[in-house]
Amino acid sequence: MRPVVVFDTNVLISALITRTAPSAQLYEAWKARRLTLVTSETQLEEFAQVSRSPQVRRFFKPAEAGRLVNELRSLARVLKKLPSVTVSPDPADDFLFAMTKVGRADYLVTGDKAGVLALRKYGKTRIVTARQLIELLKR
Repeated sequence: MRPVVVFDTNVLISALITRTAPSAQLYEAWKARRLTLVTSETQLEEFAQVSRSPQVRRFFKPAEAGRLVNELRSLARVLKKLPSVTVSPDPADDFLFAMTKVGRADYLVTGDKAGVLALRKYGKTRIVTARQLIELLKR
């Protein structure tokens, strides 16, 4: 059975910036159907906003960000409505925990070491880095 996974938006951005990074490897594993990815309209909106910011957009072409969004919309489980949860030290990240709850995710993959990753677990969902999930998938 394929693990159900939520990628933090920073993992999606990283997958676009560095094609050999662990985040890009996980993105490719998802497209190869080795993972079930859960996303949401909230995350797609956040991704669009972040990918257009001047600090980030210089690393990839707008068409690449658009292609990623199209792939998410067509291949991932896109959640329309999320419950309100208060979990993260950063309230802007609470939607990730709502996605893990509704999507019944096995893993939440993040690069946010100080905030999201520090929690280590939310319900049955393990919070891991991209590198950690790659290692877990090898088992």
